[in-house]
Amino acid sequence: MDTEQFCYTKNNFEISNTPTFVKDSSKDLKHIKKQIKDNVKHLKKAQSKMFARHEYSILIVLQGMDASGKDSMIKHILSGVSPSGCNVVSFKQPTEEEKLHDYMWRVNRKLPPRGHIGVFNRSYYEDVVVTRVHPQIILNDYLPNIHSLSDINEEFFENRYTNIRNYENYLTQNGYVILKFFLHISKAEQKRRFLARIDTPRKNWKLSASDIKERQYWNKYQAVYQKAINATATKENPWYVIPSDDKWYSRLIVSNILTKRVNKMPLAYPTLTAMQKKDLVLAKQFLEDEDKY
Repeated sequence: MDTEQFCYTKNNFEISNTPTFVKDSSKDLKHIKKQIKDNVKHLKKAQSKMFARHEYSILIVLQGMDASGKDSMIKHILSGVSPSGCNVVSFKQPTEEEKLHDYMWRVNRKLPPRGHIGVFNRSYYEDVVVTRVHPQIILNDYLPNIHSLSDINEEFFENRYTNIRNYENYLTQNGYVILKFFLHISKAEQKRRFLARIDTPRKNWKLSASDIKERQYWNKYQAVYQKAINATATKENPWYVIPSDDKWYSRLIVSNILTKRVNKMPLAYPTLTAMQKKDLVLAKQFLEDEDKY
């Protein structure tokens, strides 16, 4: 699979011209599931090496409209990876404590430690997506010189885009491998999934009144996602726009991209020093002889 077709590194993303579905994507579902399973096994081995050295971390950023498949994506592409080295964070509406700090404060607190894989199910990008659709939210963030909606202008968001680019560059320099995925679904597919949640009792809990309310802002969300992706896609930290009307195919694409990126990382188990090897020999001798004492 050529995953580069989903990669954006500069200001050339047009959301209306980007497909949400790939023809015949799940023609061989059995093969797709096997490939994902193989990728997970590979990732599990890589994560073990990463955890042993504590030099690099992987940060997976998942963004997308409601019902785009973020939760199930995490479940399927990371199943089998050691829970001790993997953590998932979902960023909801900021708490009062979080609003009393800069908007990246809560993000820094949830970054995966070195040697870990972290997933942000929604992320700091909400601060240039949801807040562009509903700028009145920002009026409650105690920001200096922000007193009315007229103060939340294009310059305000351009500054935030710059903040995000610099922040991601900073993380990259400190050993974080950042993979940003936008799960791109059509409005018709979102409707189908919402109806399925209503018609299936065990899925009722997944749908809230706010989900339906936000759907009326569909076009605005499409526009702000296009702006955010174009403004923050760089060669070092590109965006991957994943056609997600077909859940299994979207999982395969993300799984393949993650596997390819991990393969480029200089991962290996730590090499012991001569002294450490000597200590192991002594430890082995002690364990073998302990019954003699």
